This record gives sequence, structure tokens and C-alpha cells, in this order.
Amino acid sequence: MRQSGDTLLVSRLSTLADAELVGRCRAGDAEAWNELVERFSRYVYAVTVRGFRLRAEDAEDVFQEVFARVYTHLHTLRDDDALRPWIGQLTRRLCIDSLARSGREQPGEPEAEEGRDRTAEIDEAMAVRDAMTALPEACQEILDRFFARDQSYRTISSELELPAGTIASRIARCLGKLREELEGRTEPPTASSE
Repeated sequence: MRQSGDTLLVSRLSTLADAELVGRCRAGDAEAWNELVERFSRYVYAVTVRGFRLRAEDAEDVFQEVFARVYTHLHTLRDDDALRPWIGQLTRRLCIDSLARSGREQPGEPEAEEGRDRTAEIDEAMAVRDAMTALPEACQEILDRFFARDQSYRTISSELELPAGTIASRIARCLGKLREELEGRTEPPTASSE
């Protein structure tokens, strides 16, 4: 199967580390900017909607503002490996500003803790998602089917044309690879302010 040049470029960009992507964005690479937005759009949306429970129109405003600020302030990022925490911090600040503008009450201490917990869960889920992309395609497929799509061993066996007895061992082996990938990553450094 032959890929077009654009598809191949986008595929290559999706494998870049965050720091490499930042470098390409700073150099003015439009496709790198598209990849940056694609890579972090679900994360920003999850923080706005799930973490801060913004209304759809407020979440959309925050989403647009986050990426506008990333575009205009990327040069202030002190550590290119800190892109995700920087975007997360920016998103949280803009969500709080949105809540204040809309006149909604600021969360009290218990709710604030719950919001931090939800944001931590989102960060953790995004870390797992990123680690998944480093796995072989077969592992990505079987883990996605079992955990994300909640498919049974029988369904996976049938659709992937694998013997039913091998599904559990493949899932276990792929989870081991995912664990190794996650353990091989370090905590992201703290980001600069915008």
C-alpha cells in the first residue's frame, strides 16, 4: 500500500517527541503546528469539559484561546520537553478565568480537590495514550479492543482471526510492553509561565 507524501509526513510528525515538535513549530513548519493541535486537542478539551465542567460554548472559547496563546507564546517555553504541562497549566488558568467571567461560583476547597483529581486522571490517561503510540500496532489494536471498546475475548478472536486461547496471553504481553514504556518515561519538568 502506497502512502501519499502528505500522509507520510503527517505519520512522521506524529512520531516526533514533544521537544522535536516544538522545534519544528518554532521553525515555522505549518504541518508541525497542525500536529501540535491534533496531539493536544483531546487533552485540552478533556480538561475544559471533564476537569472544569465548562459549558460547551465556554469550553470552545477556552480551546481556541489556548491554541492561540500557544502559537503566540511558544517562544517563552523554557524547556521544550515541558510542552504538555505548559499547555495543561495554560488550559487550567483559562478555565478558571472563564468561570470567573461567567459569574459562576469558584469551587470551594472540596470541589477544588475533586477538580485537581479529575485533571490528574486526565493527565494520566493522556500519558497512557502517548505510551500506547510507541507500542507495535498489533498491541495497540488488541489493547484498544479489550480496554477501550470493551470487546470480549471471543469477539477479539473472531475479528482479528486469532485463536481464542492466545488473546489473554497477548493482552498480558502487550500490557507488559505498555508498563515498560510508561516506566521508561520520566516526570515532565515544570513549565515556564506563558
